[in-house]
Amino acid sequence: MPGLAVPQWARSPRGHVAGALVADNTFPMTTIPERVTADMWFDPRCPWAWITSRWLLEVEQVRPIDIRFHVMSLSVLNEGRDELSERYKEMLANSWGPVRIAIAAERKHGNGVLRDLYTALGTRIHLEKQEVGRPLYEAALADAKLPVELADAADTTEYDQALRASHDEGMKPVGLDVGTPVVHAPGPDGSQVAFFGPVITPAPKGEAAGRLWDGVMLVASTPGFYELKRTREAKPDFS
Repeated sequence: MPGLAVPQWARSPRGHVAGALVADNTFPMTTIPERVTADMWFDPRCPWAWITSRWLLEVEQVRPIDIRFHVMSLSVLNEGRDELSERYKEMLANSWGPVRIAIAAERKHGNGVLRDLYTALGTRIHLEKQEVGRPLYEAALADAKLPVELADAADTTEYDQALRASHDEGMKPVGLDVGTPVVHAPGPDGSQVAFFGPVITPAPKGEAAGRLWDGVMLVASTPGFYELKRTREAKPDFS
């Protein structure tokens, strides 16, 4: 039909062309990208991962991205590192509970429960400064509408194999000299891009969150790009 041909530049393997017919029987071309999924690996104890996760939830609102959460473990990552400070070692020893509960919840109730459970754990740990322990676990599980009996997983190794498998899935594409947050996302050509970060404080909101996502994906998908860093002078800001 004359006037309705779609030019090659307007075609997208991950989107479709939409528009309203105008007077001369042509479409004003607008590419509407399909939604894609980005995956983030978190340890509930890490304040920087918490801020990044809140940023990613903002990105969902302004870009065609759905965020899927997964569990990694700073305790697993730092096993055998005797050079760490005693204070950090103590924190790691107390970090097994939250990740074990998170992986147990995922195994029993599916990956989708991690979004609300992470929010419930992180709100208590980072915003309310509650002590990490059984009361916190049970309250977070209740908020996420999960059985409070899952708190039992904090003190067992029953799910440690699954925890390590989830951890390895997140860390292998980026290496073991980074921590959390780790993000995997489809690059411009559809192939996977994996990176540590971004480490930010506070989390950008609205379109500012989207612009940061655009920039992060631009550099992360550039072949040969590895690092962009400056001295961290601010403490985590959860506002």
